[in-house]
Amino acid sequence: MKALVYDGVETLGFRDVPDAQPGADEHLIRVEAVGICGSDMHAYLGHDARRPAPLILGHEAAGVIQGGPRDGDRVTINPLVTCMICPACAAGRENLCPSRQIISMQPREGAFAQYVAMPDRNLVTVPAGVPRAKAALAEPLAVSWHAARIALEAMHPSMDRRALVLGGGAIGLAAALALRAMGIPDVTIVEPNEARRAFLAKTCGQAAIAAADANYPLIIDAVGYAATRATATERIMPGGVIAHVGLGEDAGGIDIRQYTLQEITFIGTYTYTAQDFRDTAAAIFDGMLGPLNWTETRPLADGAQAFRDLRAGTVAAPKIILTPWA
Repeated sequence: MKALVYDGVETLGFRDVPDAQPGADEHLIRVEAVGICGSDMHAYLGHDARRPAPLILGHEAAGVIQGGPRDGDRVTINPLVTCMICPACAAGRENLCPSRQIISMQPREGAFAQYVAMPDRNLVTVPAGVPRAKAALAEPLAVSWHAARIALEAMHPSMDRRALVLGGGAIGLAAALALRAMGIPDVTIVEPNEARRAFLAKTCGQAAIAAADANYPLIIDAVGYAATRATATERIMPGGVIAHVGLGEDAGGIDIRQYTLQEITFIGTYTYTAQDFRDTAAAIFDGMLGPLNWTETRPLADGAQAFRDLRAGTVAAPKIILTPWA
């Protein structure tokens, strides 16, 4: 099969690789759409030790099952594979499973390929009529759905129903959509890239500003750099909640004294539970998250150029979807 392989820092090769081989209780899936995630970009830049080269990246995927009792089923893929028997899994907190694996990270190759193998429990059926690119958004949208859910659970009921989202990429945009779907009517996105702000306003109908000039009871950091954490620290109201999703860099931007004296709740959020993923997929299929028409589609064979364009900041769309079978 053909695959886009991460060969080293800022180096990707599109070439033949051994076919994906499903294990016991797994299905072979013909990948029809796969998104480029921020974590793929971190690996591409050599910033993720969990993703050493050579490796097939990509984990935001949808496709069609090939062979077996579910042959021909259209599915979207939950890429998080967990043990299902540990206390975290038993509690429905699969994202905290100590033996969790995710495709695009050793030992599981990713979905920037024509085929990928996944357990049956990780597949959610996609209704007829739902486009493949929209189905592939289930994974990044689930990340934001999970973050919005746990942030709202931590928010004091006396506080205003307003939120600030830092970052207008796919995770930030998805967080804004999830917050609105969960009953927060006033959501503002901070996005420094002028072209992306224009795209968010025109195509996505989102309020996007270059910099925040007000304080908020709830802030979601979808970037995760010291600078965005500093912005969250500056703009959070006393008693407010900061949900940290981005993995841009490890340190900086946090004022523990302020968090203590003002009772700020800071929550790190990672991926999603299996229920979050199913709920997100249902919200996509039911139209609760809007038209989701903010993606750009390119052939997988042109994936290396897509990464270069993202690196250069010349892509206005929050998400590039690659199609292995163009």
